[in-house]
Amino acid sequence: MPEKTTPPEIVDSHCHLDFPDFAGELSQVLARAEAAGVTRMLTICTRLRSEPAVRAIAEGHSGVFYAAGTHPMSAADEPMAGVAELVALARHPKMVGIGETGLDYHYTAESAAQQQESLRIHIEAARQTGLPMIVHARAADDDMARILTEEHRAGPYDAVMHCFSSSAALAETALDLGFYLSMSGIAAFPKSHELRAIFAAAPLERLLVETDAPYLAPPPHRGKRNEPAYTAHTAAVGAQIFGLDYGDFARITSANFDRLFAKAARWREAA
Repeated sequence: MPEKTTPPEIVDSHCHLDFPDFAGELSQVLARAEAAGVTRMLTICTRLRSEPAVRAIAEGHSGVFYAAGTHPMSAADEPMAGVAELVALARHPKMVGIGETGLDYHYTAESAAQQQESLRIHIEAARQTGLPMIVHARAADDDMARILTEEHRAGPYDAVMHCFSSSAALAETALDLGFYLSMSGIAAFPKSHELRAIFAAAPLERLLVETDAPYLAPPPHRGKRNEPAYTAHTAAVGAQIFGLDYGDFARITSANFDRLFAKAARWREAA
């Protein structure tokens, strides 16, 4: 029998393992991820009242880290996060990012003011902790570019534009600020030619890969529940974009994750 090969290691830089979609099945989901080479993942808290549950998942699994914040679509429904609150949460050794935060005017434009206030609070927490911010942007490119730029001039901070599917102009703004772009399953959809062109024009050392599981499963699982194992499908498309072997793309994007989420890299080295 041919010798079984181990797939290259890769990181799912954004998923939601606390969501009910994975209830009662998390151990199997994580086992499938490991079998696919996804040995590390960053699970994201979208409402601070869910932070204890998200933290417990990270505490219970060596390859899982977490971030905490208030999603922009919840900014008007949840208590406004405080800088001190986020800074205190960030003392946990496996909390490695701030967010996700951002702006989403697609469904929740009426809460634009609260979203912008929340975004600025998360930026200040990112500054004070030195942790990167995870940014959600949809249908708000102008305000997003303006606020990110204004705040960066006021004091630098790091960030990743998660599940990037916005304009080339916003990508350019983010990259000019030193931020990263994260490639989700959307980049693997057949009709996403313009989005793939945006990634192709970006520096390879500024790209991450994610699932945003349980959402946005890439082909051949499109329309079904997404899970961290499917990072490999999106990464295969990323490798094609840059004309690289899958293993090289996996290695580079994993190194990018370690550079941005340095706290996760340090925890892994010390473990």
